[in-house]
Amino acid sequence: MPVDVDAAALKQLGRDAGLDAVGIAPAAPFLGTRTHLYERRDAGLHGGMQFTYRNPDRSTDPARALDGARSIVVGARAYPSSPSSRQRPDRTHHQPRGRVAAYARADHYARLTASLDAMADALRANGWRTRLLVDDNALVDREAAYRAGLGWYGKNSNLLLPGRGSWFVLGSVITDAALATDDAPMDDGCGMCRRCIAGCPTEAIVAPGMVDARRCLAWLLQMRGAFPREYRVALGDRIYGCDDCQEVCPQNETDGRKVVMGEPSVSIDAMLTDDDDTLLARHGRWYIADRDPRHLRRNALIVLGNTGDGHDSRTVQLLGRYLDHPDPMLRAQAAWTARRLGRDDLLGPRAGDPAIASELAEPAPPPR
Repeated sequence: MPVDVDAAALKQLGRDAGLDAVGIAPAAPFLGTRTHLYERRDAGLHGGMQFTYRNPDRSTDPARALDGARSIVVGARAYPSSPSSRQRPDRTHHQPRGRVAAYARADHYARLTASLDAMADALRANGWRTRLLVDDNALVDREAAYRAGLGWYGKNSNLLLPGRGSWFVLGSVITDAALATDDAPMDDGCGMCRRCIAGCPTEAIVAPGMVDARRCLAWLLQMRGAFPREYRVALGDRIYGCDDCQEVCPQNETDGRKVVMGEPSVSIDAMLTDDDDTLLARHGRWYIADRDPRHLRRNALIVLGNTGDGHDSRTVQLLGRYLDHPDPMLRAQAAWTARRLGRDDLLGPRAGDPAIASELAEPAPPPR
């Protein structure tokens, strides 16, 4: 026979295990969120993203993740942020590097999982069933955290914790234990602030709390196929993720954790020369479309175009390598990069290649 669990003691156990905030919500379906997911998917705002859009009926119903679910224990664990590096790329830098978003610089989800496991273990030890969900398309984690009283939705759609901002990863333990829930939802704390909307480099925040994934650099870096031409210059030196809407948020200015964990940037040269196995071993925690490193190389070629020097011998060598690459997507991307760096002369001898000809038929990108 399961034994009742004290909710306050359970939350303290989570904090002792490293969580920065813990809350408990009832496991009722997220009906409003379900409606929003369908509406935004039907409008194309998901930009082909699957994740919780794949099956909104499932991702908004905790009982689909655990039969008989009655409570959701939600935890937030902070990850180190770093001072803003949103300057224009250095035109004199001959060894370009790609900037990595703070959440992706180390395996913060592993630490979050370990913290949540402490609470799940306690529930199971008392006879209750659990399912732990971290970065999982089975549950809209921000809505679970909102319902558990951890914070409110910012205009950038991130969950903001009062006085602490959004530099957190979120996860949940769904259980069939009936636990005392926290007061929710939390009042909006953004007020009239619109810094995130104004600060998005591609105007992807189309309304408060609504992001058009078709413009969001973080998603475009993960999607399959050619990177949209209209956002390549805006990508700048980003190789994975985008922190701009968080960096400009005044709620995050209260956070003094300006400590860098993991690599804040990676070598573009390595991204373009290492073999597939090496790239996947090094960056396998990232979401890579189809688990195919060609998408990492696509992104690296754009960063090379935005930060490289067209007169640098190593850059010219990399351009030649990819202008002759067997993958037509990468040849076309290399042609864009060559034009961006003022090296159209490299394209003339290859103008008969359909992939390169397709690039030459487009307007030239603005020169570096």
